[in-house]
Amino acid sequence: MRRLDNIDLRLLRVFITLADAGSFPAAQIALNLSQSTLSSHLAALERKLGGPLCVRGRRGFRLTPLGTATRQAAQQLFADIDTFQQRVGAMNGELIGRLRIGMVDGVAHNPALALQETLRAFMERAAEVRIDLELGTPHDLERAIADGVHDIVVGPLSQKAPGVVYVPLHREMQGLYCGRGHELFAAADAAVTQEAIERSLFSVRGYRHLDDLYRVGHPRPAGTVVHMEAQAMMILSGRFIGFLPCPIGQDWVARGQMRELRPHTYRYPSQHFAAFRREAAGNPLVGTFLEELKRQAAHHTDLWPTPQRR
Repeated sequence: MRRLDNIDLRLLRVFITLADAGSFPAAQIALNLSQSTLSSHLAALERKLGGPLCVRGRRGFRLTPLGTATRQAAQQLFADIDTFQQRVGAMNGELIGRLRIGMVDGVAHNPALALQETLRAFMERAAEVRIDLELGTPHDLERAIADGVHDIVVGPLSQKAPGVVYVPLHREMQGLYCGRGHELFAAADAAVTQEAIERSLFSVRGYRHLDDLYRVGHPRPAGTVVHMEAQAMMILSGRFIGFLPCPIGQDWVARGQMRELRPHTYRYPSQHFAAFRREAAGNPLVGTFLEELKRQAAHHTDLWPTPQRR
């Protein structure tokens, strides 16, 4: 193996993206590179490392033993570089490095969880920090924090990942909604019966499939979504009912496009947490970001209390 120099850091990042993507077409999209450019980058890295890193053919894409070892070593290398930057910056009283954040979608509508406000305050204190932000389901986020893919995640987590610290932030209310054009949209309150609910096509959130069904006593789903924007689309079609966070649903209610169904019966709170690996407790970037998250949540409590039955 030849001596590595600085140019190889870029090649290693390209290779990690390829390995994570699991195919050349997917990596081309992620990197915005042509097939020939991606292939030449890979070939250059293979020449420096002294052997093939992956195999592609009829059996699909797979890493060679050298490729697997290179991927693991490169991931550790970049993690060590981030740690080096953070430690040197901390010695000078600066916040520098990289912060990898995971977040459920739809929280931009909720002032208590609105990441845009937290980011604004955080970047005023840490202008040199690189932010990587990804959206995911609660299950994906919890797995990512346990595997060290993210530094901190926010969402309605199960609190089951080992070695992870969970900090409660905010109880977000969830409501059951239908859209304009649905038979229940203009119905009298007395007509929104259990039988009418069960007759309606029900869109469930994939990561809360059974929980959504049990909460309304519905026999089966007629549609499944992962993201809240997709759930809003299903409801706005006027064909489905389904749960949405109240900050999203009430925005559409105010526009006259949705109706919340029996809020005194079906509205319920969902606890959101910030989570990070226990060994990251002393990480200044994680600590500063968590501080801003908690400050933001503390300013907005009881935004959507459950209506009293009349």
